[in-house]
Amino acid sequence: VIAVFCGQTPETYYIHHITMHHAEGNLPNDLSSTMKYQRDSRIAWLRYFFRFFFFILVDMTRYQVRKKRYPLLRKMLIGELSFYALTAAMMFVNWQATLVVFVVPFLAIRVLMMAGNWGQHAFIDPDDPGNDFKSAITCINARYNQRAFNDGYHISHHLVANRHWTDHPGELLDNIDAYRENDAIIFEGIDFFMVWLYLMLGRKDWLADRFVDLREEKRSKEEIIALFDRRLKKFSPEQLEAYRK
Repeated sequence: VIAVFCGQTPETYYIHHITMHHAEGNLPNDLSSTMKYQRDSRIAWLRYFFRFFFFILVDMTRYQVRKKRYPLLRKMLIGELSFYALTAAMMFVNWQATLVVFVVPFLAIRVLMMAGNWGQHAFIDPDDPGNDFKSAITCINARYNQRAFNDGYHISHHLVANRHWTDHPGELLDNIDAYRENDAIIFEGIDFFMVWLYLMLGRKDWLADRFVDLREEKRSKEEIIALFDRRLKKFSPEQLEAYRK
């Protein structure tokens, strides 16, 4: 089922998400890093999506070879290439059913995955991009959390990748001072996909309305948007090189 609806095997998802994305933490060596893009730009997101869509298998292969993780590389290639081969073969059996069951879900999931990752890592502190509190966001009181095992608590997820989903809300409450000290970006009532959509629509004012300001002295809407602008700005090649491991 996962292979059909995600276009990849469970091993491939684990290899990309845990052994690469979480290991690199959205820094320049992360193949899905958002740092080099202007994160409120529709053109930048399209560039980000198409690079991932067409080159992620090649990039991941190079990454795993560089890390000398050959067993993981073998599992990844078997999973991805088997899915493509199965889809191609089924097109000759019943192309209409194959489009509905394999191709359309594959395309939809890839778009949603990249839109979600963009929303999760859109607001990066230029002075501390390796800080999970300042490179990821948290979405609370959203229906999406009820359906997706509290996936909205993305800062908590990056702090401890294997934290049980029921523990995320408690982690936020227990460490609220750390969230406040790091000026973490928290939204209420929306999910990552809505964050992505509002950015693509240029509606940072809508995002400001849903921003949870943890400071005792609350900021104005203009000050919140100024915070967004600072954290949405793309990193220069020199900045990227400085944070490259």
